[in-house]
Amino acid sequence: MSGEAALRLLMEGNKRYASERCEHPNHQAGRRLAVAKGQHPFAIVLTCADSRVAPEILFDQGMGDLFVHRVAGNIVDDAILGSIEYGAEHLHAPLVVVLGHERCGAVDATLKGGTAPGHIGSLVAAIRPAVVATKGRPGDALDNAVRANVLQVVEQLKGSRPILAELVEHGRLTIVGGRYDLETGQVEILR
Repeated sequence: MSGEAALRLLMEGNKRYASERCEHPNHQAGRRLAVAKGQHPFAIVLTCADSRVAPEILFDQGMGDLFVHRVAGNIVDDAILGSIEYGAEHLHAPLVVVLGHERCGAVDATLKGGTAPGHIGSLVAAIRPAVVATKGRPGDALDNAVRANVLQVVEQLKGSRPILAELVEHGRLTIVGGRYDLETGQVEILR
């Protein structure tokens, strides 16, 4: 399957979800038994840890379909990057979607500034370049920063050597960004 075909499958699932016509594919006992023998996800999703943003639900997918990574602010560190590399290189998933969402608390905290306690500072540090890049732009400052953060992570992944960048260069991996609307349930693809 190509990355574009995988993206079409995700977006068809999101359309079903947003229009309240979910099919709930691959939720049956037979699927559980099939994936117990091995996984072959068709997409990797890096999204926020926000409890309202569950990729299997909002893309109307089931067990074994998505290789999901969740961390506040949908940022990338070495552990997340290694896991995404595993999904792309060893599981042969042809698509990575970096999925941000409206009103992201991690991006909002970064936008507001101040001191972040504990290890939360590492999240803020990773998101800060997107906030700085969008400062003064017209429109909603938080939404601008959410979108910029997604695209910043997309670029990080596309440039990550040796694995991801080489897969992208050879046409074996597509990496896109998206923004999830909490109210409508729709995902907008950002390129």
